[in-house]
Amino acid sequence: MHIYKLSGRNVEVTDAMRDYVEEKLTRLDRFNDQITDARVTLTVRDVRDADRRNRVEVQLNVPSGIIRAEEHHSDMYAAIDRASDVLERQLRKFKTRYLKHRHDATPQPEPGPAEADVNAGVDDVTEFAPEIVRQKRFDMRPMSPEDAVAQMEALGHDFYVFMNMRTNACGVVYRRKDGHYGLIEPS
Repeated sequence: MHIYKLSGRNVEVTDAMRDYVEEKLTRLDRFNDQITDARVTLTVRDVRDADRRNRVEVQLNVPSGIIRAEEHHSDMYAAIDRASDVLERQLRKFKTRYLKHRHDATPQPEPGPAEADVNAGVDDVTEFAPEIVRQKRFDMRPMSPEDAVAQMEALGHDFYVFMNMRTNACGVVYRRKDGHYGLIEPS
């Protein structure tokens, strides 16, 4: 079992919750050679939409980055299930890319008929290859984050890239799921 940290916000993490999270993370053990550690945060929020009341955030650290899932549900255990399913799909894609990269790096002989039968039961996962299908260029004039939010809203976008007049650095404002706004800036 990989090392993981479980914490709760506005909720006491019971032994039953801890056991359930551990059981779900155990499903990811077949990817154990890539997972270095995991962080799980269970949150109960006071929101109007009951389906978004319980939030589960999971971050898995792997050698070449992170794999993250965030799921909401009216039932905490259902949110844990959803997050586990999302992580499993993401880890399958990661493992496929990882093995393909290793396979491409070292030439291998063609499998014989006996080896082909052994590999027939392995999960067949279609590899996702990200592709840039559109590119935009624009002039960034210095503005405050508040002005950037106004621009974003005027354009009807979910995020807006701008030059922060206070820091003279590039920043991004974005609309959060809770209806508020976020600001991303380099450190």
